[in-house]
Amino acid sequence: MRPSMDPDGAAAPVVGYAYDFEPGEVPAHAHARRAQLVYAVRGAMTVSTDRGRWVLPPGRALWVPPGTLHAMSNARPLMLRTLYFAPDMEGVGHRDDCAVLGVPPLVRELIVASVGLPWTYAADGPEARLVRVLLDRLALLPQEPIHVPEPTDPRARAAADAMRRDPADRRPIGAIAREAGASERTLERLFLRDTGMGVGAWRLRMRMLAALEHLAAGASVASTALDVGYGNASGFIASFRSTFGTTPSRFFEERDPA
Repeated sequence: MRPSMDPDGAAAPVVGYAYDFEPGEVPAHAHARRAQLVYAVRGAMTVSTDRGRWVLPPGRALWVPPGTLHAMSNARPLMLRTLYFAPDMEGVGHRDDCAVLGVPPLVRELIVASVGLPWTYAADGPEARLVRVLLDRLALLPQEPIHVPEPTDPRARAAADAMRRDPADRRPIGAIAREAGASERTLERLFLRDTGMGVGAWRLRMRMLAALEHLAAGASVASTALDVGYGNASGFIASFRSTFGTTPSRFFEERDPA
């Protein structure tokens, strides 16, 4: 039996849960002391914070720092495996913000095995050694660009909300800026300051993340292209490849463990 339902109060430095979810949403919540690694062995999800949105297709995990308020949603059934790391753990990469990490087969198996460990394993036992290997591997994983940062200025936030509400909207950025109460030049400056991206680059990234959500929910490439503002599938596939380095079909096949 696990001594506590709250990972913040667990004795072991790394503990985990296995959850199976039907399509739906998990309300915003946070863990005060422990960082969290969110990974789906089957299915895809979207995680949202006040700083951005992260889409997790198969084969990707999200690192969530302690104290980060985050909500989750999934359009299809989801088999989630999540780990919680004590604040004094070393070797986890010291990531201060959420990050999407590519999960190769070895790390996948280490995550699944670690989730099943008791919450009271000995610090010098085989369970601790397994966790140590996992930590070493996590520190080496590259971060992937499956994230769109949120601007903080109210005018930039209003423009971002308008673009996200309708990814297929092809209005020029100047029109969106005026609707948000700013000039196009001001909006560009605000986006660069708040997100590190120009408005056009932010809009493209937002469209690609919206596309990932559609594709993860089972939509075809052709319908997804139309839904995110492309007149044809070939133009969409070219943008997808420039963002993620591969085509939509290969993106979802390459690391899916199913």
